[in-house]
Amino acid sequence: MVRAGPLLALPAVLRSLGVDPPELLAELGLTESFFEDPENTLSMAMGGRLLGLCVGRTGCEHFGLLVGQHAGASSLGALGYLIRSSATVGDALAAFSRHLDVQDQGGTVWVDSEGSHSILGYTLFDAEVESLDQIMACAIAIGTNILRSLFGPPWRPDDVLFAFSRPRRVGPYERFFGVQPRFDADRSGIVFRSSLLNAPVPSADFLLRKLMEERVRELKRISEDDVVARIRRLLRIMVTSPDCSMSAAAERIGIPRRTLNRKLAVAGTTFHQQREEARRELACQLLENTRTAATDIAEILGYADSASFTRAFQRWTGSTPVRWRVSRRHSQPMDP
Repeated sequence: MVRAGPLLALPAVLRSLGVDPPELLAELGLTESFFEDPENTLSMAMGGRLLGLCVGRTGCEHFGLLVGQHAGASSLGALGYLIRSSATVGDALAAFSRHLDVQDQGGTVWVDSEGSHSILGYTLFDAEVESLDQIMACAIAIGTNILRSLFGPPWRPDDVLFAFSRPRRVGPYERFFGVQPRFDADRSGIVFRSSLLNAPVPSADFLLRKLMEERVRELKRISEDDVVARIRRLLRIMVTSPDCSMSAAAERIGIPRRTLNRKLAVAGTTFHQQREEARRELACQLLENTRTAATDIAEILGYADSASFTRAFQRWTGSTPVRWRVSRRHSQPMDP
């Protein structure tokens, strides 16, 4: 489930493109008043169907980007206030990634520092959700607005990455981000200088941060999930890392390896099964939504060679990566 806060501008964007919101929303059992309360929730699958319907009805292939442009930290409720009241940018982004589940249980935010540059990224748990490109464009636009609020309006990304194919029109992306994004990437994120992680947040407020930390903890207690859900979220981040072992995962969620193994067994699953599922979902996402070669995807997922990846993919889907990609693209509906 995800909260509606980041989507509140959707009816206004529809109107700006000449589409009557009540009629379109009614097709999915929604009303315009749903988007007046940021605490309302909907499933990620419903959100994908909604954005896909909006794209089809308006003919605007960057609809998700337009919706995301209108949202920022303030659309995230208590989490947004926690981000903006943090002492440094690094603290703010750490809170963002650690507590996203109070706002969005369909994906995960991560920060990866690579020498002089860092990436603020977003990954969906369900790689086969409808209109993934629209969801990712919306999320990365929101992330950019959050960074602008932390760095100040003159700031712009050094690079923007999208794990989906290049759209026919890239102008709207270039105008919003201030740079030409790179498509067909292995992940979606916003690149900025690592030195900025130490920058003070202009709206830092010690007392407000303490209040929001307590509010976020309360929300997490209310919606506390099980260890399987925690591992699923974590593996969507770790699956491309050099060490995607049970020991590394147990350390990151703060429980002993044996305890993790036991809890997964009680839930009827294993770490190996969950890691394979994470690899399958990312492989399918990259094959369907990017032009990344299967050999490169094998390397991204940590396989020794493309043959090992092909065998694993056949075990998951009953098809080779190349045949699966062709079949998925042939099954896509024609452009309106």
